[in-house]
Amino acid sequence: MTEALEICVCTYRRPQLTNTLTSLFKLVQPDGYDLSILVVDNDDWPSAAEAVEALAADTAIPLRYVHCPQGNISIARNGALAHSTARFLAFIDDDEVAPSDWLLHLTSEMEKTAADVVLGPVEADYADGAPAWMQRTRIHATMPVWVDDRIITGYTCNVLIDRHSAAVRDRMFDLLLGQTGGEDTAFFAKVVAEGGTIAFSPDALLRETIPPYRVSFKWLLRRRFRMGQTHGQLVAKNGASVRLWAVTVGKVVYCAGAAALQVVWQDRRNKAILRGALHLGALSGLAGGRILQQYGPEFTQRQSE
Repeated sequence: MTEALEICVCTYRRPQLTNTLTSLFKLVQPDGYDLSILVVDNDDWPSAAEAVEALAADTAIPLRYVHCPQGNISIARNGALAHSTARFLAFIDDDEVAPSDWLLHLTSEMEKTAADVVLGPVEADYADGAPAWMQRTRIHATMPVWVDDRIITGYTCNVLIDRHSAAVRDRMFDLLLGQTGGEDTAFFAKVVAEGGTIAFSPDALLRETIPPYRVSFKWLLRRRFRMGQTHGQLVAKNGASVRLWAVTVGKVVYCAGAAALQVVWQDRRNKAILRGALHLGALSGLAGGRILQQYGPEFTQRQSE
């Protein structure tokens, strides 16, 4: 008996989508799975439809297109959950490229661990001229967050989900986080809170070419601050103790001191500053501050300015 596995690609006005889909067409299909691909277009109008339909004519893997407007990534992710009937759902971003053995590693790890969710890493590829410290530290790479020996949340840029899991079943992405980002962090944190387990497959590697607007210290600061805000909001919903406030303030102070002491070492200084931005964002989230927008038409316009 085979199980259905559908790969979801949520897209929003991104020309790299063609490269992503072309890499998926070359995947080695894991034994015991029926593979298909679902593209969910989050643009106001079906801007990706023509390209997807053209590619669908030239691949043996079933490829479907769904239009789920508008400018809210949670709408797109929920569209994938609503339009797919597959037990297993993988997510890959529309600017990433998969090697042929990507799914082999994800499914193998899920079978081995019986986890509800399996994450893979995402490695960053930089264009010529990117700051040397970014290339040395691979600061744009994506890895899980462990606390002790447990992964406490996840992300949708490289993941396989068992939708029959009790901790996953009927769960949706928060629409209120759909333009700020952090909707995937909240989703997987709730999976863990409901007793679900998240495993990691280091060999299930995806690659992402970093666009020029992200090769910016300002962008990284905003990103880390927003990530902290999401974490702070999640914690605040369960009640934030005075001790937690004090610890978070202490972390901000510590990172500021570390940056000052390592000011001549660019890699260490910048990483300390970014870590401080994360904790500062957590304070903002605890206090109920307005979350920075990361998606949608207004954010796209700012990228082009």
